[in-house]
Amino acid sequence: MAKLDILSDPICPWCYIGKANLDRALEKAGDHPFEIEWHPFQLNPDMPADGMDRREYLETKFGGRQQAVEVYGRIAEAAEAAGLEIDFAAIKRTPNTLNAHRLIHWAGLEGRQTPVVAALFRAYFKEGRDIGNVEVLADIADSAGLDAAMVRQLLQGEADLDDIRARDTWAREKGVTGVPTFVVDHQHAVPGAQPPELWSRVIDDIARAEAAQA
Repeated sequence: MAKLDILSDPICPWCYIGKANLDRALEKAGDHPFEIEWHPFQLNPDMPADGMDRREYLETKFGGRQQAVEVYGRIAEAAEAAGLEIDFAAIKRTPNTLNAHRLIHWAGLEGRQTPVVAALFRAYFKEGRDIGNVEVLADIADSAGLDAAMVRQLLQGEADLDDIRARDTWAREKGVTGVPTFVVDHQHAVPGAQPPELWSRVIDDIARAEAAQA
């Protein structure tokens, strides 16, 4: 198996698109060679703990309403090409994702990371839910087969907060400036929402290399 480390943020639309494109390639390959692990990277590490109004956030980030509309128009086109439906109008707040990253970390301990990541993307981009909210995160945990009561209790404390922040900082120190960033087999960094065809080539290359070593 080849390790595929994915640095991502569950409010990043390009991460959602990148996952969808990767999923298409993995489905096509069937018995794919990857052991996947998700890692924290906050797009907005200085976001207030309770998030902020989404319109205010976008206009501040992109320098005005028109610029935000143009950027998200391109994102909507890319999402449609990836087979995704994103309900941007349903998203009222941009959350702080630190707690979401804690949930992803705990899901990894239970072997449930990818289902939790998928549920977070779906909750935010399709259902407009506030994935910074403890109750929403507990519900997502429950839907993925985790102990919701335990997750709720952990989220109300400070468990693993410093670890998540340290891992985010480590990624930035290593030169990661945006997500998604995929690291193949601890060696090759692949930034951005790559098309399924690229992943199909990577999978084929790994299969040939493993066959040659057999």
